[in-house]
Amino acid sequence: MAENILLRAEHNGVGRLTLNDPARANVLSSEMMAALGATLSGWREDDGVRVVVIAAAGKIFCAGHDLAELRDGDTAARARIFATCSALMMAVAAFPKPVIACVQGAAVAAGCQLVASCDLAYAAEAAKFAVSGINLGLFCSTPGVALGRAIGRKAAAELLYTGKFATAAEAAALGLINRAVPADALESVVQEIAGTIAAKPADAMRLGKAVFARQMDMDLTRAYQTASAAMVENLDYPAALAGIDKFLGK
Repeated sequence: MAENILLRAEHNGVGRLTLNDPARANVLSSEMMAALGATLSGWREDDGVRVVVIAAAGKIFCAGHDLAELRDGDTAARARIFATCSALMMAVAAFPKPVIACVQGAAVAAGCQLVASCDLAYAAEAAKFAVSGINLGLFCSTPGVALGRAIGRKAAAELLYTGKFATAAEAAALGLINRAVPADALESVVQEIAGTIAAKPADAMRLGKAVFARQMDMDLTRAYQTASAAMVENLDYPAALAGIDKFLGK
């Protein structure tokens, strides 16, 4: 299992990570989180990877943490698990290239957190989303960090407090995913989006993602100052100069 728990592939600028532990609902075990973190770290400066897709094998996208691992660990071990998960989610958000979730089935608790941490997400119409730990007496506090930032305070609170599942259509309306599509179209939709992004100038995309994330947490004045400085910088990039010259017919 150690070699195959996470499948990795690269093609035409798209790096694909497939959670491959379907017998355990692709849980974010310590092993799975370590594999995800290590691969993302290796791809940060890999010019051959311009966009990353996170998908999953089997019927369930990700059922969250390995509850047996949490149940059996002592306080220190549990703290390490949540620290590892938090670091992974921040690594996804801070990854210098766009990250897309391809959700074919249920994304629950930390699995929903992973979807919320990605830049973009597309799901099969039958997929469902929940932060349902409260149903087991374990409030999904860490998933709430990413979820609240993705869909807003009140919408996240309703899911966190009730433990109810949201359909893919509801998740799209909330802004947790970009779009719900027929299951047989999911792969082609994600491949099209990933391919489109991979074809864009890599330096501008890296700058743009970083600035977009930073300015979203700023007040309006600072946001415009930060974004303006980024555009001034971006105008010196060769791809931008070439693109503008082509548009102007020079």
